[in-house]
Amino acid sequence: MIYPSLRDWLFSVKTFAAAMLALYIGLAFQLPRPYWAMASVYIVSNPFVGATRSKALYRALGTALGASAAILLVPPFVESPYLFSVIVAVWTGTCLYRAISDRTARSYVFLLAGYTMPLIALPAVFSPTNVFDLAITRTEEITVGIVCASIVGSVVLPNRLASTIIERTDSWFRDAALYASLTLSGTIAGAHVSACRQRLAATVNGLELLLSQLAYDHTRPDVLARAHSLRERMQLLLPIMSSLADPLMALLGGAPQVRPAGLEALLAEVVKWFETPIRTARNDAAAAVEADTLRARIEALQPAAAALASWEGALLSNALWRLKQLVDVWQDCRTLRIIIRDEQGNWQPRFRHWRVGGTERYFDRGIMLFSVCSAVGAIIVACFLWISSGWNDGAGAVTLAAVACCFFAALDDPAPQVFRFFTATAASVALAGLYLFVVLPNVHDFPMLVILFAGPFILVGTLIPRPQFNLATMLVAVNTATFISIQDAYDANFLVFINSNTAGLAGLLYAYLWTRVTRPFGAELAASRLMRSSWADVVLSASTRPIEDQRNLAARMLDRLMQLIPRLAATDDQRHPSIESFRDLRIAFNALDLRRLRPRLNGETPAAIDHVLDGIRHYFETCIDRRGRQPVPPALMSDIDAALARVNAQGLANAQDGTPVYARQLREAIHALVGLRLSLFPATIAPLPTPNQEPAA
Repeated sequence: MIYPSLRDWLFSVKTFAAAMLALYIGLAFQLPRPYWAMASVYIVSNPFVGATRSKALYRALGTALGASAAILLVPPFVESPYLFSVIVAVWTGTCLYRAISDRTARSYVFLLAGYTMPLIALPAVFSPTNVFDLAITRTEEITVGIVCASIVGSVVLPNRLASTIIERTDSWFRDAALYASLTLSGTIAGAHVSACRQRLAATVNGLELLLSQLAYDHTRPDVLARAHSLRERMQLLLPIMSSLADPLMALLGGAPQVRPAGLEALLAEVVKWFETPIRTARNDAAAAVEADTLRARIEALQPAAAALASWEGALLSNALWRLKQLVDVWQDCRTLRIIIRDEQGNWQPRFRHWRVGGTERYFDRGIMLFSVCSAVGAIIVACFLWISSGWNDGAGAVTLAAVACCFFAALDDPAPQVFRFFTATAASVALAGLYLFVVLPNVHDFPMLVILFAGPFILVGTLIPRPQFNLATMLVAVNTATFISIQDAYDANFLVFINSNTAGLAGLLYAYLWTRVTRPFGAELAASRLMRSSWADVVLSASTRPIEDQRNLAARMLDRLMQLIPRLAATDDQRHPSIESFRDLRIAFNALDLRRLRPRLNGETPAAIDHVLDGIRHYFETCIDRRGRQPVPPALMSDIDAALARVNAQGLANAQDGTPVYARQLREAIHALVGLRLSLFPATIAPLPTPNQEPAA
């Protein structure tokens, strides 16, 4: 067992102090529910001051928005309870959809607005004239907690978010160095490699939320921009590494005497450079010199234009081109990492490509709508059961069911987390009952209350910073504070306590059962939908349809891949879906490269390229129609080989042209075609037809 660190204890003590301050203010100003101020502190508090500030701001905005909706909607519809139930559910669903459409900290505004409205509106059904007072006082109570949490977190030994981002990136650098050493040695499959690949993708995905909170950490705009650039480069490393793996396996898989001279020594130097620690700017300057040396060695190994007519020459040229991209991206990552840590320095990107700079993200709108409809249906059915049964405390069941459905709507399999919500709430009921009927009758002043609260709340608070305990411990702290329902005078009723809290537990159990029935699919469905969506973008890339912005298309495909990789389990299979998904991405990128190069080529080459693109498009359309990956038609290999022969023939025919740009475009076309052949047929290596041979039909 890992015991809480000093940082964990400090966070817990600070949070408890802020909670007691909020409770004292709520009691002093005689707010109707001062315990909500205390609970709000535990909801918004985070070990990092930037995250606490952003969450506090967005919670205030979300609460105000939800309270305003309750004030507007309760009076006109309260006399039509079933219609009112539908309106509450639709409001919650609309806000929930907006929340899960935003992967930044801003999503908290809409999440709060979504379930705050039923929290205020449903209890007000029996006394609609009090809805305005209820909304105002709830907003005041939550605001008190938010302000106390923000002030204490910012003033008392604040912990900056930037240090955590540096720690996360350092972990990513270690995993990336390991992944590079495995890939450059020809190892692309296995549980160890897949697990490393998943960690790299998970780190990149997690940084998106952290970077959205970094602006609230007093981080300079230029450093913040560099942090976003670093994440973009980190995201590019995996597909570049994957694109390098297949040609390296083809080149290094044969007998030692036929391997390209100097390649293995170059790869060993690249691995050594990857493993060089990132310490200081001076250290990075030395690493930059070494990177220039590596680029020079890569250029020296480049085969001549005539050698590209052979399969080995085309493979070597493709591998060296990808290796140079890898060196450029890694140097950018190293430089940006030092600038972020030191908060000074200039950066000139080494990796420059037409695909860099897209901002579009991928969202599975179908899954999102289904998740929202599930939550909406849960609220409507719960309201109908409550209204038809005439249960006085049924509003509590509906509101907690709504909260649970909203909290975990974005998960592939929310039922286990809903059940954890239920168990944490049950523990909170027991702890609150112990305090309410055993401890509090003997408390006569606020200092004694603080002393009696300190032990369990501080102990529970030390576990909140840990991801594996965060949900359960935060819920225990929040629910215990809420269920105790501290007022300015002791007034506890056992039957009221049991009835109200039994309603909450019943609502959570209902939410668990509803989620288990309506969303039994898990990550498998999400992964299969992501894969079919990626095939649709491959079809688009290989078609003649206009693409508004290829950079955004590339960004969308890459973002979708980063979502897919963590959903795929580690395996020893070389044809595992995670490896195949990287190949799908490369097929799309190579198809886009061919579309870009095609108008600049002449002779029979454009027609041969069109034939390849048509074959790719038809193949992936078949995969989509049959809802599964199909065997690649062997004729597509012949089409690619024919196009390669045409490009090489054109290169020899124009050898006297003397235009280096044109020669570079021919080489890029060869790289794209070789990349397609390796991605579609990774297990086959065959000689290319020479330019004087008749290509296969």
